Amino acid sequence: MKKIIYIIVIAFTFSVNAQEFKLSPYAQYLMESPFVISPAYAGVTDAHKLRISGVMQWLGVKNAPHTQVIAYDTRLNEKTGVGAILYNDSNGNTKQMGGQLSYAYHLTLEEADESYLSFGLSYKFNHFKIETGKFDDGQGVGQTDPYVGGDQTTSNHNFEFGSLYRYKRFFIAINASNILNKRLKIFDNTEPQKLRNYYAYAGYVFLSENDEWEYEPSLFFKYFESDGRNVTDVNFKARKLTDDGYYWAGINSRFINDQTFKPLSVTPLFGLKKDKLYLGLGYQLNVNESVQFGSYGTPMLVLGYDFDSGRYRTSWSSRK
Repeated sequence: MKKIIYIIVIAFTFSVNAQEFKLSPYAQYLMESPFVISPAYAGVTDAHKLRISGVMQWLGVKNAPHTQVIAYDTRLNEKTGVGAILYNDSNGNTKQMGGQLSYAYHLTLEEADESYLSFGLSYKFNHFKIETGKFDDGQGVGQTDPYVGGDQTTSNHNFEFGSLYRYKRFFIAINASNILNKRLKIFDNTEPQKLRNYYAYAGYVFLSENDEWEYEPSLFFKYFESDGRNVTDVNFKARKLTDDGYYWAGINSRFINDQTFKPLSVTPLFGLKKDKLYLGLGYQLNVNESVQFGSYGTPMLVLGYDFDSGRYRTSWSSRK
Protein backbone atom coordinates (compact mmCIF):
# COMPACT_ATOMS: atom_id res chain seq x y z
CA MET A 1 0.00 0.00 0.00
CA LYS A 2 2.81 2.42 0.82
CA LYS A 3 4.36 1.72 -2.55
CA ILE A 4 1.07 2.47 -4.30
CA ILE A 5 0.74 5.78 -2.45
CA TYR A 6 4.32 6.64 -3.38
CA ILE A 7 3.64 5.88 -7.05
CA ILE A 8 0.51 8.05 -6.97
CA VAL A 9 2.45 10.96 -5.48
CA ILE A 10 5.11 10.65 -8.18
CA ALA A 11 2.46 10.40 -10.88
CA PHE A 12 0.66 13.51 -9.60
CA THR A 13 3.97 15.35 -9.60
CA PHE A 14 4.40 14.53 -13.28
CA SER A 15 0.75 15.44 -13.90
CA VAL A 16 1.46 19.00 -12.85
CA ASN A 17 4.31 19.17 -15.33
CA ALA A 18 2.16 17.55 -18.00
CA GLN A 19 -0.53 20.14 -17.58
CA GLU A 20 2.00 22.79 -18.52
CA PHE A 21 1.07 21.83 -22.10
CA LYS A 22 4.63 21.86 -23.37
CA LEU A 23 7.28 19.21 -22.99
CA SER A 24 10.45 20.61 -21.52
CA PRO A 25 13.04 20.99 -24.27
CA TYR A 26 16.18 18.95 -23.78
CA ALA A 27 18.59 20.15 -26.44
CA GLN A 28 16.56 19.52 -29.60
CA TYR A 29 16.30 23.24 -30.26
CA LEU A 30 20.06 23.25 -30.83
CA MET A 31 19.71 20.50 -33.44
CA GLU A 32 18.47 22.97 -36.07
CA SER A 33 14.95 22.76 -34.58
CA PRO A 34 14.26 26.12 -32.87
CA PHE A 35 10.57 25.90 -33.87
CA VAL A 36 10.04 23.45 -30.98
CA ILE A 37 10.59 26.29 -28.49
CA SER A 38 8.97 29.25 -30.27
CA PRO A 39 6.14 29.67 -32.81
CA ALA A 40 7.94 32.76 -34.12
CA TYR A 41 10.34 30.40 -35.94
CA ALA A 42 7.51 28.92 -38.04
CA GLY A 43 8.46 29.46 -41.68
CA VAL A 44 11.48 31.57 -40.81
CA THR A 45 13.33 29.79 -43.63
CA ASP A 46 12.00 29.40 -47.15
CA ALA A 47 11.89 25.58 -47.01
CA HIS A 48 9.47 22.94 -45.85
CA LYS A 49 11.15 21.65 -42.67
CA LEU A 50 10.27 18.29 -41.17
CA ARG A 51 11.87 17.13 -37.92
CA ILE A 52 11.29 13.83 -36.11
CA SER A 53 12.93 13.46 -32.70
CA GLY A 54 13.09 10.88 -29.95
CA VAL A 55 14.36 11.09 -26.37
CA MET A 56 14.91 8.16 -24.01
CA GLN A 57 15.32 9.75 -20.58
CA TRP A 58 17.31 8.17 -17.72
CA LEU A 59 18.72 5.25 -19.72
CA GLY A 60 18.98 2.18 -17.49
CA VAL A 61 16.00 3.09 -15.27
CA LYS A 62 12.93 0.87 -15.63
CA ASN A 63 9.83 2.61 -17.04
CA ALA A 64 11.80 5.83 -17.51
CA PRO A 65 10.23 8.65 -19.57
CA HIS A 66 10.50 8.51 -23.34
CA THR A 67 9.22 11.06 -25.84
CA GLN A 68 8.62 11.24 -29.58
CA VAL A 69 8.00 14.52 -31.42
CA ILE A 70 7.11 15.35 -35.04
CA ALA A 71 7.50 19.02 -36.04
CA TYR A 72 6.82 20.65 -39.39
CA ASP A 73 6.95 24.29 -40.44
CA THR A 74 6.98 26.15 -43.74
CA ARG A 75 6.69 29.53 -45.40
CA LEU A 76 3.33 30.36 -47.03
CA ASN A 77 4.44 33.64 -48.59
CA GLU A 78 7.06 36.35 -48.04
CA LYS A 79 5.63 37.33 -44.63
CA THR A 80 3.68 34.35 -43.33
CA GLY A 81 4.72 31.02 -41.85
CA VAL A 82 2.81 28.12 -40.29
CA GLY A 83 3.75 24.99 -38.40
CA ALA A 84 2.49 22.03 -36.40
CA ILE A 85 3.88 19.80 -33.65
CA LEU A 86 2.63 16.41 -32.43
CA TYR A 87 4.12 14.59 -29.46
CA ASN A 88 3.73 11.42 -27.44
CA ASP A 89 5.22 11.09 -23.96
CA SER A 90 5.23 8.08 -21.64
CA ASN A 91 6.51 7.92 -18.07
CA GLY A 92 5.69 4.63 -16.41
CA ASN A 93 1.94 4.65 -15.76
CA THR A 94 1.50 8.25 -16.90
CA LYS A 95 1.04 9.10 -20.56
CA GLN A 96 0.31 12.22 -22.51
CA MET A 97 -0.30 13.11 -26.12
CA GLY A 98 -0.67 16.55 -27.58
CA GLY A 99 0.31 19.05 -30.16
CA GLN A 100 0.19 22.62 -31.35
CA LEU A 101 -0.75 24.63 -34.42
CA SER A 102 1.33 27.75 -35.04
CA TYR A 103 1.13 30.90 -37.13
CA ALA A 104 3.98 33.40 -37.60
CA TYR A 105 4.27 36.81 -39.24
CA HIS A 106 7.69 38.01 -40.41
CA LEU A 107 8.54 41.70 -40.85
CA THR A 108 11.52 43.28 -42.58
CA LEU A 109 12.59 46.27 -40.47
CA GLU A 110 15.63 47.26 -42.55
CA GLU A 111 16.79 44.98 -45.31
CA ALA A 112 20.09 46.81 -45.81
CA ASP A 113 20.94 46.28 -42.13
CA GLU A 114 19.54 42.74 -42.12
CA SER A 115 17.09 43.65 -39.37
CA TYR A 116 13.96 41.49 -39.01
CA LEU A 117 11.16 40.96 -36.49
CA SER A 118 8.85 37.94 -36.25
CA PHE A 119 5.77 37.18 -34.13
CA GLY A 120 4.18 33.80 -33.56
CA LEU A 121 1.06 32.40 -31.90
CA SER A 122 0.30 28.76 -31.08
CA TYR A 123 -2.86 26.94 -30.06
CA LYS A 124 -1.90 23.95 -27.89
CA PHE A 125 -3.82 20.87 -26.83
CA ASN A 126 -2.92 18.07 -24.42
CA HIS A 127 -4.46 14.78 -23.24
CA PHE A 128 -3.05 13.34 -20.01
CA LYS A 129 -3.71 9.93 -18.44
CA ILE A 130 -2.67 8.02 -15.31
CA GLU A 131 -3.22 4.28 -15.75
CA THR A 132 -4.00 3.29 -12.15
CA GLY A 133 -5.10 -0.16 -13.30
CA LYS A 134 -1.44 -1.01 -13.87
CA PHE A 135 -0.34 -0.11 -10.32
CA ASP A 136 1.20 -3.08 -8.53
CA ASP A 137 2.79 -3.20 -5.08
CA GLY A 138 4.41 -6.56 -5.83
CA GLN A 139 1.54 -8.54 -4.26
CA GLY A 140 -1.00 -7.98 -7.01
CA VAL A 141 -3.30 -5.67 -5.03
CA GLY A 142 -2.79 -2.57 -7.14
CA GLN A 143 -5.80 -3.23 -9.34
CA THR A 144 -8.26 -3.95 -6.50
CA ASP A 145 -7.23 -1.45 -3.81
CA PRO A 146 -10.30 0.82 -3.20
CA TYR A 147 -8.03 3.78 -2.38
CA VAL A 148 -6.54 3.81 -5.87
CA GLY A 149 -9.68 4.27 -7.97
CA GLY A 150 -9.90 4.16 -11.74
CA ASP A 151 -7.73 5.68 -14.44
CA GLN A 152 -7.46 9.48 -14.31
CA THR A 153 -7.63 11.48 -17.55
CA THR A 154 -7.87 15.11 -18.51
CA SER A 155 -7.72 17.16 -21.71
CA ASN A 156 -6.52 20.74 -21.80
CA HIS A 157 -6.12 23.67 -24.18
CA ASN A 158 -3.92 26.75 -24.05
CA PHE A 159 -1.95 29.30 -26.08
CA GLU A 160 1.63 30.43 -26.57
CA PHE A 161 3.02 33.70 -27.90
CA GLY A 162 6.54 34.25 -29.18
CA SER A 163 8.67 36.94 -30.77
CA LEU A 164 11.99 36.78 -32.62
CA TYR A 165 14.36 39.63 -33.47
CA ARG A 166 17.29 39.19 -35.86
CA TYR A 167 20.01 41.69 -36.64
CA LYS A 168 22.73 40.45 -38.98
CA ARG A 169 24.08 37.39 -37.14
CA PHE A 170 22.52 38.16 -33.75
CA PHE A 171 19.18 36.68 -32.70
CA ILE A 172 16.93 36.74 -29.64
CA ALA A 173 13.60 34.96 -29.13
CA ILE A 174 11.21 35.59 -26.21
CA ASN A 175 8.22 33.38 -25.41
CA ALA A 176 5.24 33.26 -23.04
CA SER A 177 3.74 29.77 -22.86
CA ASN A 178 0.47 28.56 -21.29
CA ILE A 179 -1.01 32.06 -21.27
CA LEU A 180 -4.36 31.01 -19.77
CA ASN A 181 -4.69 30.01 -16.11
CA LYS A 182 -6.09 26.58 -15.32
CA ARG A 183 -9.52 26.90 -13.69
CA LEU A 184 -10.13 23.36 -12.43
CA LYS A 185 -8.25 21.21 -9.94
CA ILE A 186 -8.11 17.93 -11.83
CA PHE A 187 -6.28 15.80 -9.28
CA ASP A 188 -5.88 17.63 -5.95
CA ASN A 189 -5.76 21.06 -4.32
CA THR A 190 -1.98 21.35 -4.58
CA GLU A 191 -2.08 21.79 -8.36
CA PRO A 192 -0.90 25.22 -9.53
CA GLN A 193 -3.43 27.31 -11.45
CA LYS A 194 -0.77 29.52 -13.03
CA LEU A 195 0.96 27.38 -15.63
CA ARG A 196 2.70 30.21 -17.46
CA ASN A 197 6.36 29.84 -18.20
CA TYR A 198 8.68 32.16 -20.07
CA TYR A 199 11.58 31.48 -22.44
CA ALA A 200 14.42 33.61 -23.71
CA TYR A 201 16.86 32.28 -26.31
CA ALA A 202 19.69 34.44 -27.65
CA GLY A 203 22.93 33.95 -29.54
CA TYR A 204 25.36 35.19 -32.13
CA VAL A 205 26.91 33.43 -35.13
CA PHE A 206 30.58 34.24 -35.82
CA LEU A 207 32.01 33.50 -39.27
CA SER A 208 35.67 32.56 -39.73
CA GLU A 209 37.90 34.62 -42.01
CA ASN A 210 37.95 31.90 -44.67
CA ASP A 211 34.12 31.53 -44.52
CA GLU A 212 34.46 27.82 -43.81
CA TRP A 213 33.50 27.76 -40.13
CA GLU A 214 30.69 29.20 -38.02
CA TYR A 215 30.84 29.51 -34.22
CA GLU A 216 27.61 30.01 -32.29
CA PRO A 217 27.50 30.71 -28.54
CA SER A 218 23.98 30.99 -27.12
CA LEU A 219 21.93 31.13 -23.91
CA PHE A 220 18.51 29.68 -23.14
CA PHE A 221 16.54 30.76 -20.04
CA LYS A 222 13.27 29.32 -18.72
CA TYR A 223 11.16 30.67 -15.82
CA PHE A 224 8.06 29.09 -14.23
CA GLU A 225 5.59 31.64 -12.83
CA SER A 226 3.86 29.16 -10.49
CA ASP A 227 6.79 28.54 -8.15
CA GLY A 228 9.67 30.67 -9.45
CA ARG A 229 11.74 27.76 -10.75
CA ASN A 230 14.20 28.80 -13.43
CA VAL A 231 16.98 27.17 -15.41
CA THR A 232 19.65 28.39 -17.83
CA ASP A 233 21.32 26.59 -20.72
CA VAL A 234 24.81 27.67 -21.78
CA ASN A 235 25.53 26.45 -25.32
CA PHE A 236 28.26 26.45 -27.93
CA LYS A 237 28.23 25.08 -31.48
CA ALA A 238 30.80 24.95 -34.28
CA ARG A 239 29.85 24.25 -37.91
CA LYS A 240 32.10 23.23 -40.80
CA LEU A 241 30.47 24.42 -44.01
CA THR A 242 30.65 22.22 -47.12
CA ASP A 243 29.46 22.52 -50.71
CA ASP A 244 26.31 20.48 -50.06
CA GLY A 245 25.65 21.23 -46.39
CA TYR A 246 27.66 21.20 -43.18
CA TYR A 247 28.54 19.16 -40.15
CA TRP A 248 28.75 20.44 -36.59
CA ALA A 249 29.49 19.65 -32.95
CA GLY A 250 28.45 21.42 -29.79
CA ILE A 251 27.92 21.31 -26.05
CA ASN A 252 24.92 22.15 -23.86
CA SER A 253 25.22 22.77 -20.10
CA ARG A 254 22.03 23.19 -18.07
CA PHE A 255 22.01 24.95 -14.69
CA ILE A 256 19.42 25.39 -11.96
CA ASN A 257 19.92 29.08 -11.29
CA ASP A 258 20.13 28.79 -7.51
CA GLN A 259 23.00 26.31 -8.01
CA THR A 260 25.06 28.34 -10.46
CA PHE A 261 28.26 26.36 -10.24
CA LYS A 262 26.60 22.93 -10.16
CA PRO A 263 25.34 22.04 -13.65
CA LEU A 264 22.27 19.84 -13.78
CA SER A 265 23.42 18.15 -16.98
CA VAL A 266 25.98 18.34 -19.77
CA THR A 267 25.05 17.28 -23.30
CA PRO A 268 27.55 16.75 -26.14
CA LEU A 269 25.88 17.23 -29.54
CA PHE A 270 26.73 16.23 -33.10
CA GLY A 271 25.00 16.62 -36.43
CA LEU A 272 25.26 16.94 -40.18
CA LYS A 273 23.24 18.26 -43.10
CA LYS A 274 23.75 16.84 -46.57
CA ASP A 275 21.56 18.27 -49.30
CA LYS A 276 18.00 17.88 -48.00
CA LEU A 277 18.71 15.40 -45.20
CA TYR A 278 19.59 16.21 -41.59
CA LEU A 279 20.81 14.10 -38.67
CA GLY A 280 21.37 15.24 -35.08
CA LEU A 281 22.60 13.24 -32.08
CA GLY A 282 22.94 14.14 -28.42
CA TYR A 283 23.62 12.43 -25.12
CA GLN A 284 22.61 14.22 -21.93
CA LEU A 285 24.78 13.30 -18.96
CA ASN A 286 23.29 13.93 -15.52
CA VAL A 287 26.05 15.42 -13.39
CA ASN A 288 23.92 16.66 -10.49
CA GLU A 289 23.57 14.02 -7.76
CA SER A 290 19.88 14.85 -7.24
CA VAL A 291 18.92 13.67 -10.75
CA GLN A 292 21.24 10.74 -11.39
CA PHE A 293 18.84 8.01 -10.13
CA GLY A 294 21.41 5.41 -11.18
CA SER A 295 20.79 6.20 -14.83
CA TYR A 296 23.30 6.25 -17.66
CA GLY A 297 22.04 9.47 -19.21
CA THR A 298 19.55 10.54 -21.85
CA PRO A 299 20.19 9.84 -25.55
CA MET A 300 18.35 11.91 -28.16
CA LEU A 301 18.00 11.66 -31.92
CA VAL A 302 16.71 14.15 -34.51
CA LEU A 303 16.04 13.24 -38.15
CA GLY A 304 15.15 15.95 -40.65
CA TYR A 305 14.21 16.60 -44.23
CA ASP A 306 14.19 20.06 -45.88
CA PHE A 307 12.65 20.42 -49.32
CA ASP A 308 11.28 22.91 -51.85
CA SER A 309 13.54 25.77 -50.72
CA GLY A 310 14.17 28.99 -52.63
CA ARG A 311 10.50 29.85 -53.11
CA TYR A 312 10.68 33.22 -51.37
CA ARG A 313 13.30 35.77 -50.47
CA THR A 314 14.10 35.14 -46.83
CA SER A 315 17.00 36.31 -44.72
CA TRP A 316 17.45 33.24 -42.56
CA SER A 317 19.86 30.47 -43.40
CA SER A 318 18.22 27.10 -44.05
CA ARG A 319 20.48 25.54 -41.42
CA LYS A 320 18.61 27.44 -38.71
